[in-house]
Amino acid sequence: MRSPLQRTVLAGLALLGLAAIPDSVQAYDRYSPRPPVMYPEEGQAWWMERPTYGAPRRSRGATETVGLMPRSERPTARKSRQFDPAFLPAIVEYDGSERPGTIVIDTESRYLYLIEDDGTARRYGVGVGKPGFEWAGAHTITRKAEWPSWTPPAEMRARRPGLPVRMEGGLDNPLGSRALYLGSSLYRIHGSNEPWSIGKAVSSGCIRMRNEDVEDLYERVGVGTRVVVR
Repeated sequence: MRSPLQRTVLAGLALLGLAAIPDSVQAYDRYSPRPPVMYPEEGQAWWMERPTYGAPRRSRGATETVGLMPRSERPTARKSRQFDPAFLPAIVEYDGSERPGTIVIDTESRYLYLIEDDGTARRYGVGVGKPGFEWAGAHTITRKAEWPSWTPPAEMRARRPGLPVRMEGGLDNPLGSRALYLGSSLYRIHGSNEPWSIGKAVSSGCIRMRNEDVEDLYERVGVGTRVVVR
């Protein structure tokens, strides 16, 4: 046991230690509110307090950032494969020099026109040859076929070795449901199972249409019809 003198000395040392601690530390209480933090540019204070348990959180706006990229600017995984309605069939005025019954294909605007005899034309959207496969000229339709078979030319098979030598007609055939053969050339006006490609330069020179559009054109024209490609 300590003597009265020892207890007195220890009590004095304890008092001296407390006196050496700054007032700010002595007054610290972890349960008391924190002092405000001032924004110099705004002169406003906010309290660094945790929200009450169960309090609703503020929802994130649609245009707020996620990481380093705004949510509204996130890249899409793949491009849309929807048909562009600008290429739906339509009746339009025609004041050109071609005679009624002629097919005129404008490869720049990606439209095919079937000239009528009342100053109008039936207009259809088409896909045309990709760069390096464009062409222009005049031919006649020499053959018509429903659900045609496809025999890729040797030049195409050389460029794409995986192509079959021949493919029977059907839903998977790239010529679609109808084909109109142009003279002795390798080109055709034919259907397509990829309607999103209409209005684009994607083919190896053939003129492609939606299946429902080429079927409509197929019933309106016959062998011998003049076709002008511009």
